[in-house]
Amino acid sequence: MDYFVVKGGNELSGQIEVSGMKNAAVAVIFACFLIEDKCVLENIPDISDVRTSFSILRAMGATVRYLTETTVEIDCTNAEGGCSPFDLVRNMRASYYLVGAELGRFGKAKTGCPGGCDFGIRPIDQHIKGFEALGANVTSEGGYIEGKAQSGRLKGSSIYFDRVSVGATMNIIIASVLAEGNTVIENAAREPHIVDLANFLNTCGAKITGAGTDVIKIKGVSSLHGCTYALIPDMIEAGTYMIAAAATESRLKITNVIPKHLESISAKLEEMGVEVEEHDDFVIVSRKGKLKKANILTQPYPGFPTDMNPQMCTLLCLAEGVSNMTENVWDNRFRYVDELTKMGASIKVVGKTAVIEGGSGFVAAPVRAVDLRAGAAMIIAGLCASGKTTIEDIHHIKRGYYDIVGKLRSVGADIREISVADK
Repeated sequence: MDYFVVKGGNELSGQIEVSGMKNAAVAVIFACFLIEDKCVLENIPDISDVRTSFSILRAMGATVRYLTETTVEIDCTNAEGGCSPFDLVRNMRASYYLVGAELGRFGKAKTGCPGGCDFGIRPIDQHIKGFEALGANVTSEGGYIEGKAQSGRLKGSSIYFDRVSVGATMNIIIASVLAEGNTVIENAAREPHIVDLANFLNTCGAKITGAGTDVIKIKGVSSLHGCTYALIPDMIEAGTYMIAAAATESRLKITNVIPKHLESISAKLEEMGVEVEEHDDFVIVSRKGKLKKANILTQPYPGFPTDMNPQMCTLLCLAEGVSNMTENVWDNRFRYVDELTKMGASIKVVGKTAVIEGGSGFVAAPVRAVDLRAGAAMIIAGLCASGKTTIEDIHHIKRGYYDIVGKLRSVGADIREISVADK
């Protein structure tokens, strides 16, 4: 297995450009399955989840070709439903968007159960509730999810989610844009990538209003057409580099961002004594002096994002005093704590809360990336540690961060990837 080697102690300086948002990209890519035409997507991040999505679509008969390093043309005109490769689908969580796309286009769907990072029980019951409200019978057995519209085509309906779910909100949007009649989604998630998905589909001829609020309305259309569309920048990638700057007592300019999407992250950094300068499409993060303790609760957008939990917890380990990180979205998110403990962190998990005794710093150690965002946290800890940190299971990190080694090296970090084949 390949791994990263990080030597800590370097101050970072310069600028990092943020790539397109992972969570928007995978949803928009699978939404292309609805469209019997060519779609050109710009600002596509070259990460493993995106490449896996392309491989799935190609196996289903779609044509996918790169026009530039970050621009891709997708033509799903001849794509067929029910034939997604099981081994690929089970490797990524976002593959469940295929169910909504297949039901929307063909009135029936069959795909393997999704995979991705393991945060404990991650049910898709709200997805199924939505599909059934749209008139589909859905079963899940033998490792597959199958659905079939009772009348051959989905029909618009009113759907109230029992809890806020980003994935279910996006999946029902995808399923309902070609449904007969009107659909209303209540208690919808409000994340920026939901707005991006709706904007993409509207550019293709859909009629979606209310994305970004908790009530989304969709007027079904008979067909969609192709378009050229640029994805929004990745707020979690941006937040990761913001925390890297704060952790290493550095100054970084982080470009290609939407500062409003970063408000919850910026607010906590400022509370801890970090300076954040907001501009039109970039932020400058700098820290001089000690970090203050903080208490953080992860929540759906616009609250503090769960995908920033491990990175922020790493920063709290450097702050003076006792801080609390409460996880309110995913079970088992704190699996990374054992890895930080190997590096000298003092963290005790009590239920959904990690109690962090800060101020001791980090020491180098061999650690694992137990999931995507935990892997980013290990890198941040390694950048601050004395000595050489090795990080294994880096395939998780590559799922969501494009060229993280190259970007960090460009601002002075001592980090490199070691390929087992090179040894």
